[in-house]
Order: sequence, then C-alpha cells, then structure tokens
Amino acid sequence: MSSPVLGILGGGQLGRMTALAATRLGVAVRVLADAETGTGRPFDDVTIAEASDPAVLRDWAHGCDVVTVESEWAPADLLLEAAPGTRLEPGVAALAAIRHKGRQRRHLAEAGLPQPRHVWAETRDEAQDAVGRFGAAVLKRFEGSYDGYGNATCRTPAEVDAAWDALSADDGLLVEAFVPFQAEAAVTVARRPDGEAAVYPVVRSEHRDHRLWAASTPAGFPDAVEAEARRVALATVAALDVTGVATVELFVLADGVLVNEVAPRPHNTAHLTIDASHTSQFENHVRAVLGWPLGDPGLRVPAACMVNVLGQREGPAAPDLADALAVPGASVHLYGKAEVRPERKMGHVTVTAGSVADARRRAEAAATAVRL
Repeated sequence: MSSPVLGILGGGQLGRMTALAATRLGVAVRVLADAETGTGRPFDDVTIAEASDPAVLRDWAHGCDVVTVESEWAPADLLLEAAPGTRLEPGVAALAAIRHKGRQRRHLAEAGLPQPRHVWAETRDEAQDAVGRFGAAVLKRFEGSYDGYGNATCRTPAEVDAAWDALSADDGLLVEAFVPFQAEAAVTVARRPDGEAAVYPVVRSEHRDHRLWAASTPAGFPDAVEAEARRVALATVAALDVTGVATVELFVLADGVLVNEVAPRPHNTAHLTIDASHTSQFENHVRAVLGWPLGDPGLRVPAACMVNVLGQREGPAAPDLADALAVPGASVHLYGKAEVRPERKMGHVTVTAGSVADARRRAEAAATAVRL
C-alpha cells in the first residue's frame, strides 16, 4: 500500500509545520500556494499558482487522498467546485461558519456556549445603538480580521462612525461588548471525522498590540476554570463540526470563560506543543484529517513558554541565530520567509523548563536575540 497524499491549501508557516509533521509520518505532501514566500523550500511538491483558478485547483487536487487548509480563508468552496470528488477536512460548512464572525457567533449561540454580549449590526444606526447600550464595544469586520487587523474599540458615536466606514461590509459588522477579562487563554482540540477528540492543556496567552507575544502552559488558572475552559473548547469544536485541529480563544473571568474566537486549524498559541507535548498540534492535525488514531496531547515536560519572533525592519531576511542559540534550552523555529517586514511573524522560540517563569525568561531572551 502506498503512502497517503495530503494536500495543503496554503503556503505559510502553518502549512510548513503541518507538512513537516506529515513527512515525519511518511505521508506524501502536496502544497498549493499563491506566492513564493520561502516557507515551502524544504518540500519537493509545491505548486505556486493562482489558487482561485479552477484548472489549477483541479490539477493540483488530483491524486490527493485528503486536502486540508492552512487557514479558514482558503478557497475551499472553489476547490470542491473544481474537483467535486475531493475529500476536504475540515469541510466547507465548518469553514464557512467560522470565517464569518457573525455566523460563528450564531452557531455558538445556538449551541448554548458562553460568549460576550454581541449584535450583528446590519446598519450604522444599529451599531450606534449597540455601542450605546454596551458602553464600550469592539467592532469587528465579519471576514478577514485577525491579529488586531479589522477590529476597533469604540466608546463614542464618532468612533463608531469611523469604524463603520472602515470595517462594515454589505451585511454590516459585529459589535461585541467589551469584556473586562482577567486573562486570555486558548485550548486546542484535535478531532477526527468520527468525533473522537483529544484536548490539549490550557494555554495562557499574552498579546501586545493585538498580536500574540507569548503563550505558556500550565496556564495557572484555578482547576475549576481550566476544566470549564476544556469543556467549552471541546463543545465549541463539536458544535462547529470541525475535523482536524481547532483552537478556541477564551476570555477568562473570575468564575468562568467566554469564547472569543475560533480558528479551524493549527494555531499560534499551540506552537509550543512541538517541543512540550507528546504529540504536537501539527502531527495530530495530520492524524485527524487522515482518520488515524490521535496522539497523546499531554505535556511531557513540567512547563513551557513560546515567544514569537517578529520582524523589526524591511528587506531580505538574513538570520543570525548565534546569540539566540546560546540561551540554554532555547528551541528556535524559523519559518523560512525570504522577506522581513515590521511585525511580520518570522518564527518562534520555545523553552521547556521546570517552571513557567523560568521558561518565559529564557524564551523571551532567546526570541529578542534572534537577528533577522
């Protein structure tokens, strides 16, 4: 029997790390990317072409046993139109429900999952009314918002007007009541087509300028809060019927959690699983979409911290890792991107240690020592 062929629609760092995990399992990988960024260099079967072209999609998907997506914005619906016999995981219905923040909220509300107060505002007046009732709110573009892009915190009518002009689409935008959370957390779930799931430990996440800076585990929340976070994450992924890996980002309150957002793919907060878990999120994503047995998501170390490596300048990448690799226990992961841009995610550093504090100290030292 020949090895299965996994198609990955998207050529960024998430596709790269998924492909690396698949290759280790002997799975053949085919990647389709719109542009050459350097992330696909380690792999032989990479197609650089217009991913919305039906002919490109049909030819590329031919021979793939299963196709997965790097992000919820991949042209999965076009793929199935061009190659209707393709097995796609996660499916189009799950991707469509998640990529549109209004539909995502409606699905979670129907499932009875805890969320911030929110309004699907179809008009400017509805957005103004919602912010007036909430006092402070976050206005979100329905599609294409991430890492702080496509969001605006509003308190005044003038701020709502500006956000509406910048973010609204034909169907409006999402208005969410501002949540005075104590902390932010994320829980990653791997789920097979038959519903069997493996839930990773809770991760505490820290953002700077709306972008993830650090993720650490154990998260250090009370046992009851962590149990509720894992319960809500599993119920969320099941309600959206996601196959593969999905991450549920959460607001942590004094007595529980609220769902912030859902990502139906490997996620930045779980990159530390490569070094800290028995089975990484990327390997379990491959196992899940192929219908294979899931691996142990538990930690094999006492504690771990991941810190992102962001670009600080504009121009060709010229990595110098000497100082970063001199930090004891630092595991440096660069994504192979050929061009550096300010704030662009270029890689990450993970440190495993006896305590989160020690792991965090060394991970931050190594991440800031990476020269690009």
